[in-house]
Amino acid sequence: MKPYSNLDAAHHLPVSLNTPRLPTLLPLGAMLMATSMVAWAQTPAGTEATLSTVTVTEQTEPAEIQSKSTFRATESRIGKGQQALRDMPQNVTVMTERLLDDRNLDDFKDVLRHTAGISFLAGETGEEDVRLRGFSLGQAGDIYRDGLREAQLISRDTFATDRMEVLKGSASMLFGKGSTGGVINQVTKQPFLMNRTEAEVTVGNGGHTRAQVDLNRRLSSSSAFRINAMVQDADLWGAKNDRQGLAGSWRTGMGERNEWQVDLYHLTSQERPINNHPWLLTGATTDSRRSLVAVLPARNYYGLASDYLNTEQTVATLTHTHRFSRTEELRTTLRHGEYERDLWLSAIVWAPAGQQPGGTAVSITHPPTANTRLNRNPKGRFGQSTITQLQSDYSNQFQAGGWRHHLTAGVDLALEDAKRNNNFPGVQSGLFTTVGTPNDGASRADTRGSPALNTFDSSSVGLYVQDVVAITDTLKLVGGLRFDRFKASYRDTLGNADRLTENLWSPRLGALYQPNESSSYYVSLGESYNTSADTYQFALGNFATGGTNARLGNTPPEKSRNLEFGGKWDLFSDRLSLNAAIFHSQKYNERNTDPDTAATMMLLSGKRSATGMELSAAGRINSRWEVFYNHTWIPHARIDRSNVAGTGAGGAQRQGDRPGLTPEHSFSAWTTYQLDGQWRVGLGVNYRSEQNPEGARNVVAPAFTVWDGMVEYTVDDQTTVRFNVSNLTDKLYADSLYRGFYTPGAPRRVMLSLKTVF
Repeated sequence: MKPYSNLDAAHHLPVSLNTPRLPTLLPLGAMLMATSMVAWAQTPAGTEATLSTVTVTEQTEPAEIQSKSTFRATESRIGKGQQALRDMPQNVTVMTERLLDDRNLDDFKDVLRHTAGISFLAGETGEEDVRLRGFSLGQAGDIYRDGLREAQLISRDTFATDRMEVLKGSASMLFGKGSTGGVINQVTKQPFLMNRTEAEVTVGNGGHTRAQVDLNRRLSSSSAFRINAMVQDADLWGAKNDRQGLAGSWRTGMGERNEWQVDLYHLTSQERPINNHPWLLTGATTDSRRSLVAVLPARNYYGLASDYLNTEQTVATLTHTHRFSRTEELRTTLRHGEYERDLWLSAIVWAPAGQQPGGTAVSITHPPTANTRLNRNPKGRFGQSTITQLQSDYSNQFQAGGWRHHLTAGVDLALEDAKRNNNFPGVQSGLFTTVGTPNDGASRADTRGSPALNTFDSSSVGLYVQDVVAITDTLKLVGGLRFDRFKASYRDTLGNADRLTENLWSPRLGALYQPNESSSYYVSLGESYNTSADTYQFALGNFATGGTNARLGNTPPEKSRNLEFGGKWDLFSDRLSLNAAIFHSQKYNERNTDPDTAATMMLLSGKRSATGMELSAAGRINSRWEVFYNHTWIPHARIDRSNVAGTGAGGAQRQGDRPGLTPEHSFSAWTTYQLDGQWRVGLGVNYRSEQNPEGARNVVAPAFTVWDGMVEYTVDDQTTVRFNVSNLTDKLYADSLYRGFYTPGAPRRVMLSLKTVF
């Protein structure tokens, strides 16, 4: 992707070619891969055949596609190594491919909108962040694919996704830095030992067309390849969301002692998003509570035709699994990914009084008309990231000391090289519009030239070990510890530079009580940390000595802990899983600005907490009725300690306030019913209670409820037709929030899909 025709060649080289640091990881990769190879070489002669306990050729439905036929998942690798969800002492929500298809969730952010506990920050320059239980996910880097970290702030699609897993609560013992509110893991579709092709075409309003194919071919008794491809063209009433994706995977040695897998993934997007709509507020500026009023239709696009958000990612992955026995394995993965994001768009604001008809400013008492003027302020950002990761995980179940153990241990290494310009807007165009003329076709030429790029480099090495010890047939104890050494350096375009090094420990403790096969009760305590580098690589401005960014870069990591009690039950003859958890999450040394202007770092004196309950259910009540439900209730969320000062009713949240973007209730439910052999119907609801934008303590975005519906007709054993309507009532609501504006939730969308399997 070439965002600027006059960008110099150095900016267009893949990031990996501009850094000499990649070779430093290759010997380490060779060492860990060699460890797997040594295990392979030491396999006794004659034992390379299929393991006697592994059955892969006689399944009527391979495990790799079971996600297509159920809302319920029972196992996951998110806890490092394959584990039953009932053995994980934390709340895990899994959204299977069947659920994603039923609700027509093709965009990653749409999946998150149907996840309880999630809220969205509408960024000042398009840097939308995702919050889980009120804590950052997107900019903290807590989004993964197959257990490996992805670049922040890129567009994602579900065309090659088997399921989405959300692990809630502190998870640094498993994943390292970040993971205060939890992590999100996208599980890629895997090859399996059958010939199967699935093709689907979808058309909808807003000029939406999408075609995708999922092709799997068996090559031998132990090898197969799988290809997923997608193309989407959506002209959304002036906004745009075009995508092209290709994912290929070859896998050999399935069911044998040594298994190899090669994965290639490529996704590009050409978007023209609705960055924001300006809001109206009830009351006066001195009021302690002002309600946000959304007035502009959600489908109205007021940006320029020349606005864009272009992203590209190319990822290659090599995995080797050596199975010493049916309960012992070593899995090593090497991944290299290149990511690029180029954004240039218009922030929409009410024009000042002097530019409005009649000379009156827009307000709740003077609402907009068709002739009300809207100004377009340019916003631009550009970023490239190269991430190379190496991860080796060992898992073993054995008997020792009279107890049963499930031991997991591993090492992971990562290098990230990033180049960013977080403030590249260009000059004002002077091209305004009016409320009554959305999508007016106005555009401007890009005369900005090449972006000047700050550089950010980091390396990390992590070591972890965890043991689940069965003290009795019903009681298990969990203990884990992780050590990370994290190094980062940065340099701005003025030549200012700095570096940091952190040595960090992350413990995890828990206990499981499992009185029978259908119930499990747990308690867990975990800690996590957020390094300052997660924030300063996205900071605006330079890193001059004594400045805010320089002090931020010198600040030690924030730390958090999560205490959780919960239960997991299998009901209706193991057809439905029910989970409940009570949690207390606390960030106990949050960054605060030091009142001493001569200080070289920020104070870690802040504290915030969230206490609540999670409830989820997934599966079948009977053979016809299927349900999915997840609900987060946070009755208590508070900034316990802060030095943010203020005298008026507005401004940033202060000590004693509820944190922004932390609604008390959020839930999503979906249920389907098979009326007969051919007709199936579905109904869903999303709810989010009122919340404050971050940085606007006296502004309240109202609660909203959005209904979705689905009707599916089975033509024959191979072909189905599905009709989806999202936002049935065309509800107008604020989905993402920022101080001063919001991004509207999607208007009513109507989709018709034809799918065939052969």
